[in-house]
Amino acid sequence: MRKLTTAVAAGLIAASAASAQDTKLKMATIAPSLGAAISMATFANVVNDNVEGVEIEVSGGGAATLHMMEVARGNLDLSMTSPVVYNLMAGGKAMYAKEPEAPELAKNLNLLMWYPYGAYHFAVRADSDIEVLDDIEGASVFLGPQGGGAYNAAKGWVAATTGLVDGEDYEAIKANWATGYQAFLDGKIDVYVNGCLDPCGQFVQFTETEEVRFIGPEDHTGEAVDKFLGKFRYYAEIPAGAYEGQTNDSAVTSFDTAVGIAVRADLDEETVYQITKAFWDNIDQVTSDAPWAKALNVEFAASKRGLAELHPGAARYYKEAGVLN
Repeated sequence: MRKLTTAVAAGLIAASAASAQDTKLKMATIAPSLGAAISMATFANVVNDNVEGVEIEVSGGGAATLHMMEVARGNLDLSMTSPVVYNLMAGGKAMYAKEPEAPELAKNLNLLMWYPYGAYHFAVRADSDIEVLDDIEGASVFLGPQGGGAYNAAKGWVAATTGLVDGEDYEAIKANWATGYQAFLDGKIDVYVNGCLDPCGQFVQFTETEEVRFIGPEDHTGEAVDKFLGKFRYYAEIPAGAYEGQTNDSAVTSFDTAVGIAVRADLDEETVYQITKAFWDNIDQVTSDAPWAKALNVEFAASKRGLAELHPGAARYYKEAGVLN
C-alpha cells in the first residue's frame, strides 16, 4: 500500500508525527485520490491534530474487502467498510465465499461511522454521441476495478435501469482506479465512472482542459431498480454547474450508498471514544476548505445500516451527542 503524503489534492494532509509514547493506529483506505479515501484521511488528520497521544497512520491502495479482513485479524486498526460488504463478510458470501474464516472474523469488526460514498458519476466527453446511459451499447466503459464493490454497484445500476449487461452489450475494461482514469484522460474509453462527493478531484482535473457530460438512464424507475437499490442504496443527483467544464443544463439522476470506517472490535473503548469525539467536535476545521465535507452528518454516521454494530466507544459518543438512544 502507498503511504499518503501532503501532496494529495483536495485538502488531503498527511498524518502528523507523534511521539514515541503515542498510541499508533493503522488505517488503510482505497486509492488515495478517491473521495471516500479523502474522507477517511481527513478523519485521521482531524484526530491527529486534536487528540494528544494518538496518531493514525494512513496508507492508501488495495481493496476495502481485504482491508476489512486484516482489521478483524488485528493487522490493521481501521479500514473502509459498507453495509453490503459487511453483510457479505458476516455471511461468508460473494467475495468471501472462499474465505471460511470470514464470518468469525466479522465478529471482530465494528463500525465507527457511516458517511456518503458520493453519487456515482457516469461521465463522457461533451462531444460524445452517448447522450444517456442507454446509449452505451457497444461502448468501452470503466466501472471500477473488477470484483470490487464500486464495479459491482455501477454494473448493477446499468443493468437495472437499461437492461444492458457487461460483456454482452458493452465492454467494462479491467483496470485499477489510476489506470481507468488515465484511460479516460487519454481518450481510450468512452465512459468513466466514479462515485464521489462533489467536487470530485478527477472531474476538476478533467474539466481544466476538456468539457464533460454526466449521463443518466432514460428511466430510473421500475421493479429492477427498486430491487437494486434495496435497503442500502438511494437515489442521488449530480447538479448542473458542479464543474466549470460541465455541459449538463439540468441535474442528472444517479445513486449513492453509505460507506463507513470499520474499527477493530477489540480496540479499547476509550481510544475509540476519543477519536470519534475529536472528529465530530472539530468537523468545522475542514468544511470551509473542503466543501464535500459538508455532506458529513453525525446522524447519518450513527444510523443503523445492515448487520454492522457500532463500537462501544463510538456508541458512547453518539449517545452523548443525542443521535443514538
